Amino acid sequence: MPISEIIQAIKEYEKIIIHRHVRPDPDALGSQGGLKEIIQASFPDKKVYAVGEDDPDLSFLITMDHIEDNVYKDALVIVCDTANQPRIDDDRYQLGSRLIKIDHHPIVDAYGDIRWENPNASSVSEMIYELYLAGRSEGLVMNERAARLLYAGIVGDTGRFLFPSTTQRTFQIAAELVTYPFDRTGLYQSLYLEKDRIARLKGYILQTFQLKPSGVCTVRLTKDILEKYEVSANETGQLVNVLGEIEGMKAWAFFIEEDDLIRIRLRSKGPAIHKVAEKYNGGGHPLASGAQINSWVEAEEFTKDLEAVCLSYSEAKKSDDS
Repeated sequence: MPISEIIQAIKEYEKIIIHRHVRPDPDALGSQGGLKEIIQASFPDKKVYAVGEDDPDLSFLITMDHIEDNVYKDALVIVCDTANQPRIDDDRYQLGSRLIKIDHHPIVDAYGDIRWENPNASSVSEMIYELYLAGRSEGLVMNERAARLLYAGIVGDTGRFLFPSTTQRTFQIAAELVTYPFDRTGLYQSLYLEKDRIARLKGYILQTFQLKPSGVCTVRLTKDILEKYEVSANETGQLVNVLGEIEGMKAWAFFIEEDDLIRIRLRSKGPAIHKVAEKYNGGGHPLASGAQINSWVEAEEFTKDLEAVCLSYSEAKKSDDS
């Protein structure tokens, strides 16, 4: 079983380096940091590092370790919450002695010497808690810092327990994590506190969005618009769910213009969108994905493909209901 293999590998190696995906969200950092805290609490003599670019907006969760290339020699490398290798933050993950993948996305890239992939899990943070439970008899220890990080990851990837990925098991794990005395109120405030410029851009989006008959909505955040509202491309992740409660909305895409590409943040309330994302240099979950394109002409092509998926979904639903 992958879980027992992962536990044995953690016990075997003296150096462990943990990666996650680029442009991290709370689950990426929560699972990465939570796993680091568990290993350090369990085996104080091991050297454990969490690597990748720091995200200033999420520094209240964890800040990254900065290590030299030679640290990877004879090290165990674990990659959390990353479906495919191009999305791994810091390509030095290949320099280690052994590679483990822990992920909950649909399987698109079977990399790693050991793979634990569970698309039914709400988050990788949930999976890391399951790893801890399985390894308690092997010496794994939970502490307040790890519990806080894993809880943040679960809250983030379930949309505060609102997304369909939330299961009875998710609630059970959350209930166990909150028995540790971290500041839940402070954590929520840090996760969802909103800067005024983000709120103003959100207002612009709500005033200008247009819903197509197919149930698709696209929002173009050009460099000029981002500059006007003083919002960075990375910060647009805080805006992507603003359209989720609109009646008739089936799927929506945010096109974010950067210097050398157009990034797409994609969400759905039913249609499976990850295949569309995969066609455009991306991927993710059936209801939450990302992609990237190189021109506004491609944006039109992407929109047509997204509309086709939504129309097929509507037809299938009509057929099921009749």
